[in-house]
Amino acid sequence: MLDIVDAKTRSHMMSKIKSTGTRPEMIVRRYLHGCGYRYALHKKNLPGSPDLVLSKYKLAVFVHGCFWHRHDGCFYTSQPATRVDFWVKKFEVNVARDTKNIEELKRLGWRVLIVWECGLKHSLERIFELHSIILSDKNFVEWPSRPVRILTAN
Repeated sequence: MLDIVDAKTRSHMMSKIKSTGTRPEMIVRRYLHGCGYRYALHKKNLPGSPDLVLSKYKLAVFVHGCFWHRHDGCFYTSQPATRVDFWVKKFEVNVARDTKNIEELKRLGWRVLIVWECGLKHSLERIFELHSIILSDKNFVEWPSRPVRILTAN
């Protein structure tokens, strides 16, 4: 299947995809700040440069897009139809890097929280659950714990 836009247009479109300050990240930042939590952003001295770092709780927070980070079983984890080999390799590298960073953070004594984009899109009313996760002693948590199911009209 051919791309519907030329290479220059596609390159421009891809260059506009942000890695920091994304809408999902901003939702989490505003919520946590409103709850009184203080955090540092994108600490380069920690593996993976976590999106938010709550040093007081020794917690590194990553806000992951389901597509880019391959949220297992999620509706948003689709496979592009063009350049399949490129995308498979790209996604494998992303997941391997995420796994390595999480393991390294845990080895350094940090707890890790992954906030998935689908939870922010479809379960925002449950964002208060982040508070209990922050206060817990679990060293690795994904929120939501399972991909959010999208209800469609029949």
